[in-house]
Amino acid sequence: MLNMDLIRFEDFFYRYKGNEEYALNNINLKIEEDNFILLCGETGSGKTTLIRCMNGLIPQFYSGFYKGKVYVNEKDTSSTPIAELSTDVGIVFQNPENQLIAMNVEHEIAFGLENLGIPSNKIAKKIEESASLTEIEHILDKAPFELSGGEQQRVAIASILVLEPKVLILDEPTALLDPYMAKKIISLIKEIQVERKLTIIISEHRLDLVLPFAEQIILISNGKVIEHDSRDDVINGTNFQNLKLNKPVIYTIFNRLKNENLFPRKIPASIPAAIDSIKKLL
Repeated sequence: MLNMDLIRFEDFFYRYKGNEEYALNNINLKIEEDNFILLCGETGSGKTTLIRCMNGLIPQFYSGFYKGKVYVNEKDTSSTPIAELSTDVGIVFQNPENQLIAMNVEHEIAFGLENLGIPSNKIAKKIEESASLTEIEHILDKAPFELSGGEQQRVAIASILVLEPKVLILDEPTALLDPYMAKKIISLIKEIQVERKLTIIISEHRLDLVLPFAEQIILISNGKVIEHDSRDDVINGTNFQNLKLNKPVIYTIFNRLKNENLFPRKIPASIPAAIDSIKKLL
């Protein structure tokens, strides 16, 4: 069975009100179901703007000039209410605290369901499932401001997952976390993707954490998607090499070895993959 396009950009341009330059230039992009996708680009390249288009915030909330079309699950994002699009695409932004508005975690998770008019008995079951999936059962009665950054991030994810979207988008989810908690959050997101068969789109500067889990990479530069392909093809190409990104140490080592003709295989994306490649050369 062929995968369906969950998100589709068709000849899409966008510039913010008051700006002369386009933040997005002629975007043609198809995102299919059940994928873990890394959205990658230099600071100011247009990553966050692209994300805002994926649930209708652009053009419905952020005013500006646009042309072209964006479809989410075949719904036109310019005319479909954002609340309706939220059941297809959920976004967790960089600072989760800004998304948390309820008095405690349980009410936070219930908020979106209550707005959709879901019966209370079904809400309780969905809260239980979402809390279990994100491992926050023990903090349901706590206020969001009492939580650590990692706990707030998991609550924000739980409040999106409870709506059962087909796509979960995360914009710099580890920006405010220490390395241990950052790794734990990324691992949790991958587990959720596998269990729910979601499409995950993650914009992240800490590539060393995300690259091992990614199946595809979207490279964006100066408001243009310059490449969208499998992870291994992208990291072995010149676009990835030339962009000024915080590249993983393992990439830097093997890229240099490859450039000096000392490593004849593809650049590995993780330590286990590197070990496996080296073993095959021995």
